[in-house]
Amino acid sequence: MGFFADTAVAIFTIWLTLRRQARRPARELLSGDESDQKMTSGWIVEWVAGLSGAAGLALVAYAISRHQTADAEAFFEAGSLLLIAGITASAAWLGALARSVSAQRLSFVGLGVRGCARRRKRSVSTIALLACGCFVIVSIGAFRLDANQDAVKHSSGTGGFALIGQAALPVVQDLNAESGREFFGLSSNDLTGVSVTPFRVRDGDEASCLNLNRAQKPRLLGVKPGQLAGRFTFTDAAKGLDLHRGWDLLKGSQREAKTGDLDEVPAIGDANSIQWALGKSVGDALDYTDEQGRTFKLHLVGAVANSILQGNLIIDEDEFLKRFPSESGYRFFLMDVPGGTTKEISATLSRALQDKGLELTPTVERLNAFNAVQNTYLGTFQILGGLGLLLGSAGLGVVVLRNVLERRGELGLMLAVGFRKRALQWLVLAEHGALLGLGLGLGLAAAAVAVLPALLSPARQLPYESLAITLSAVLLNGVVWTLVATRIALRGNLLAALRNE
Repeated sequence: MGFFADTAVAIFTIWLTLRRQARRPARELLSGDESDQKMTSGWIVEWVAGLSGAAGLALVAYAISRHQTADAEAFFEAGSLLLIAGITASAAWLGALARSVSAQRLSFVGLGVRGCARRRKRSVSTIALLACGCFVIVSIGAFRLDANQDAVKHSSGTGGFALIGQAALPVVQDLNAESGREFFGLSSNDLTGVSVTPFRVRDGDEASCLNLNRAQKPRLLGVKPGQLAGRFTFTDAAKGLDLHRGWDLLKGSQREAKTGDLDEVPAIGDANSIQWALGKSVGDALDYTDEQGRTFKLHLVGAVANSILQGNLIIDEDEFLKRFPSESGYRFFLMDVPGGTTKEISATLSRALQDKGLELTPTVERLNAFNAVQNTYLGTFQILGGLGLLLGSAGLGVVVLRNVLERRGELGLMLAVGFRKRALQWLVLAEHGALLGLGLGLGLAAAAVAVLPALLSPARQLPYESLAITLSAVLLNGVVWTLVATRIALRGNLLAALRNE
């Protein structure tokens, strides 16, 4: 809703500006560049810039003060408001530049920048198109997910595990013990350096992003909390609980001491699954039924950042056995594997446990499958933003060409009084390079606010390299279009244009 409100404000501002322009006296419309230097929106533009900027900063301050740094929607709305403020502020700045009559300390580059105010509507349109395209590309691109990045770290979405396995039949043997491995015909050399973290499983609804339906009873996994110590990154904990306890939150001692409710089972889930698949927040409770038909509550005490645990809720194994004693053995596994031996270990285990229906998948592959859903949506919007930047860069070339063609007489006069043609080229480049830099700068600054959740998240690494390459390509593209348009517009005999004045 906030984004649509921001868009409505922008459209309303443009409509008012055009309406006031349509009512200008005919004598002003016939006065050429001088009349165009009088910004018709006036105080409206300044008020919109001030209100939008203040609202954007207030929204950021509110979200940070309430510790809602994971609320991407709020920061995206704040970035949109600041983008509107920046564009309208640039329009006000161009108006002030056009009204300025002081020529003290006016440099050659400064003279070129002042030329931006000659046709301010064209200048503002170019700035707005470039800024919006840059904002969309950076703010959307920053939220792209890549499971391959830091996949071996315990704090990543893979938890540092190399393989994730699911068995059709329960495995009651301990795969970490020599006796358990010998039961399946595995020697001590077959699984050298391999560590297995087993989970008990109570089947339920698929609660990952791969399920479009709202999950009612998600699948439960029971695990000994100590086996996951230091794994994954916690983004949130229920009110009154210490986030730094990590997986120890499953033991529930703090919760029971505060509420005395022994029928609430602490549970931890993936943050995306909790918010989108379940429609819940950390601190909420879900009604669940044990195998005896008795109802108990799952209290969401914590959430981990985007992880391979999507679609599941994890509880303490002791609590799991109390509610589901008939669920013997383990059917879900996370495995640490020495580097470079993942394929060999996967093939060995799959062959040894084929009677159990064990299916092993690299954790990076599983997480990328989850991420593909979000990345597909982001890619669509990035394409639209890229198209906007492409049009903005090409449009800048058209603006340069038209502006210079309209001013060939003026440039011819400057050539006649002693300016060199190369100096005139630099004058035009300085004027329109300022538009290019201002547009990209505004878009980048607003996008920096929009991606604050990603910047503040300990589990998120921004794709700085790809964003830098994209923005550099856009900048280079704009410079090339400007150079081409400048050379085309300044070719030929400018003095002949002066004689026609």
